[in-house]
Amino acid sequence: MEQLALNFRDNETHLKSIFEKTTGRGIALTITDNATSMLSVKSKGETIYVRLHRIFLEAGTEVVSEVAEFIKKRRGTPPLISGFIRERREHLKKKVPRRSKLCTNGKHYDLLNIYESINKAYFEGLVSATITWGKKSPRYAVRKRTLGSYSSHSNSIRINPVIDNLRVPVFYLEFIVYHEMLHAHIGVKSKNGRRSIHSKEFRVGEKVFKYYEQVMAWEKRNRI
Repeated sequence: MEQLALNFRDNETHLKSIFEKTTGRGIALTITDNATSMLSVKSKGETIYVRLHRIFLEAGTEVVSEVAEFIKKRRGTPPLISGFIRERREHLKKKVPRRSKLCTNGKHYDLLNIYESINKAYFEGLVSATITWGKKSPRYAVRKRTLGSYSSHSNSIRINPVIDNLRVPVFYLEFIVYHEMLHAHIGVKSKNGRRSIHSKEFRVGEKVFKYYEQVMAWEKRNRI
């Protein structure tokens, strides 16, 4: 049986030292209450920036070791981390609002398959938001259409069914899903006291998408 770590106030310093020892790199560790993205890692120069939900302050040695290895290698689906998160979701402070019924099967595209594929390819399976097709909009609302949206309140992604259309290439739909998952992963940044939804970090993250250039080119040529 895994031995639980003591919930000392200096656990953050202890975790940082473990991560630095495992990776051989400097670690900038931020403990958050963000239940949407429980663990995120990025490198800048010689420093690795880690954002980690505070429930990991109570993690046992095996889970902490797997987190450290994940930070070092940043690949694979970490089973102990995933299990640890599942077991403790009920203890998170954030109360999850009641969610409406989800509809992922479209007329032409299955959102769940796309979501799971993108989660694995770009987010190491760590994005926990739900996804669903939205309701169809009346014709007069076409010019005001939002192709996708993410709600941090309900931790849910809604995709406009107007793009459940065979004339829309699958890479474009995948990008819309990726875009909203990126919102869930990064969260809302603040700059000079103002909330920044599409921060510099977000814009850089968008270009990581494999077919980003094709998406931009197709969008210029077509009107949805």
